[in-house]
Amino acid sequence: MRYDAVVFDNDGVLTTPTDHDALRRAIHTAFDDVGVSSPADDHVDTLLSPTVDALHEIAAGHGVEATALWEARERAAIEVQAEEIRAGRKTLYDDVDSLESLPVPRAIVSNNQHETIETIVDHFGLDEYGFDPWYGREPTVDGIERKKPTPYYLERAIDEMGVENPLYVGDSRVDITAANACEIDSAYIQRPHREGYELPERPTHEIESLEELRTLL
Repeated sequence: MRYDAVVFDNDGVLTTPTDHDALRRAIHTAFDDVGVSSPADDHVDTLLSPTVDALHEIAAGHGVEATALWEARERAAIEVQAEEIRAGRKTLYDDVDSLESLPVPRAIVSNNQHETIETIVDHFGLDEYGFDPWYGREPTVDGIERKKPTPYYLERAIDEMGVENPLYVGDSRVDITAANACEIDSAYIQRPHREGYELPERPTHEIESLEELRTLL
């Protein structure tokens, strides 16, 4: 068999992306929790996916601790996404059903928070599909540095699975970069929200549905 495991990104691959307005509400909540009212729009947008330096700069500008601001941001994002999942606004893609019969182990490595991935696994019963292990980032400043394109969590998942030739499935440039850093093959899935999206690095495969993975295997 060509690959001995398949590892999946989550948002945009297994589940629909979280609505940006919902995440922006979470960031406003986080600012409020640390005593900052009416943050600038660009600061809210930056905290959607900041670098560590950007986080420290924004926190210093508001006179708050970067760690406190980020912990509040992560907690609010976890809670908002759980609400989106329970309300049926963040859902599984229909083609996820095809993964249940894949003849190899499968895992999840996401840039979302680990607790959010845990909620997704529990709510949608993904453990019954054989996803093990699954990793999201720690809700800490260290978690920012360890998220993709850094291969930290992808390497951990591959080591835990004990496999030699996994395939990584993602929907973004950071997924392809992380796979290349691990020297493994990648499959880029073209979801509707990626219309016109450009990849600076070429993936090994391009697919339009998860159903095509059986052919790749």
